[in-house]
Amino acid sequence: METTVILAAPLAVERIDTGDTAWLLAATALVLLMTPGLALFYGGMVRTKSVLNMLMMSFVSIALVTVVWLTAGYSLAFGDDIGGGLIGGLDHAGMSGLGPDSVQGTVPTLLFATFQLTFAIITAALISGAIADRVKFGAWLVFVPVWALLVYVPVTHWVWGPGGWILDHLGALDFAGGLPVEITSGASGLALCLVLGPRLGFKKDAMRPHNLPMVMLGAGLLWFGWFGFNAGSALGANGLAAAAFLNTLAAGCTGLLGWLFVEQKRDGHPTTLGAASGAVAGLVAITPSCGSVPLPGALAVGLAAGVVCSYAVSWKFKLNYDDSLDVVGVHLVGGIIGTLLIGVFAAKEMTGGTEGLLYGGGLAQLGKQLVAVVAVGAYAFAVTYGVAKLIDKAMGLRASEEQEQTGLDLTVHAETAYDHGVLGHGAPVTASVVPSPQKVKSQA
Repeated sequence: METTVILAAPLAVERIDTGDTAWLLAATALVLLMTPGLALFYGGMVRTKSVLNMLMMSFVSIALVTVVWLTAGYSLAFGDDIGGGLIGGLDHAGMSGLGPDSVQGTVPTLLFATFQLTFAIITAALISGAIADRVKFGAWLVFVPVWALLVYVPVTHWVWGPGGWILDHLGALDFAGGLPVEITSGASGLALCLVLGPRLGFKKDAMRPHNLPMVMLGAGLLWFGWFGFNAGSALGANGLAAAAFLNTLAAGCTGLLGWLFVEQKRDGHPTTLGAASGAVAGLVAITPSCGSVPLPGALAVGLAAGVVCSYAVSWKFKLNYDDSLDVVGVHLVGGIIGTLLIGVFAAKEMTGGTEGLLYGGGLAQLGKQLVAVVAVGAYAFAVTYGVAKLIDKAMGLRASEEQEQTGLDLTVHAETAYDHGVLGHGAPVTASVVPSPQKVKSQA
């Protein structure tokens, strides 16, 4: 009598894919580069007396957010949900239990955590543009880690974490960060603007960018890094990454062209600042949708952002909030546009099933996207406003009037970006600048 032996199907085992890992390593480096790019972008947009302070606010965010993320942020954002889809647990606090052999999908978990860290870094740094020229540097050092833990980490869990309510319960889509990056930074920037109040001379003094080539260089680095931001979010070297890559390029281009079209029609002059801002607006809007919409949708998303954001940046003058470098007008408005338009242009060949209004999906997905936008925007604004008020009461949030008038570079950092010597606009004249007669004689 023959015996039939039935073999059980082998369990699926997660294995590290070297191609996916290599791509994510490169993408992580690209996204980290975006923060120095942002520093140059913002630095060129401020006046000469606060350039270094602007650069420092971005660079110090790298250090602060990294410590927070490795200590508790990653575990709270991507740990197993501990209730209601609101926050993860602390099983991986201090990155415990995550060795080199730990796998997330097809890449090492440590690499996935580092990739996500670079998102958290630039999100915090983005906020600084809304409060340029007038915030205490010490207060910024306190604000960044507190904000990262209370705002960025929970929203990231909602959107991308296991069991997060926006993805798993609501069903809203966000491929690369329209909700946790763009909308949180924009809404938080608005809250800080309102707590701090406008800059001295707002709507009276000319506050033009002091170095437009620096702005363009920063925008170029941001665009370059954005390919890692969006295509890297596929977490693999695959067709979805290629589609997100192409969509990112396309939307940046139509965003640039849309902004310039508005400038030409409205002002009669297409500007370099407009080109840089339009490209960034298109890139912001395509961030949540690059993995959900086909190429025609990406072109439309970028164009819509370029046109609408070019008008939105002027709202601050009508509504009297001083969003110094247009974080609200570009990142909040652009993030809302890109997140909502998923409900219009999403196609099943990109999403694997979900369809937007134009592809026969009806209004259901658009409604889900709207709920997510309102919830995240309201949460980020409310918590940031409360944190800013507490810091203001505890240590003061705004620099003194004298510091603001003189410039934060000299009064806070004891440095200046440009040394004009005896004209009085550069570094103080000291023995380190002008050698003493005795030193000159000895050297001779």
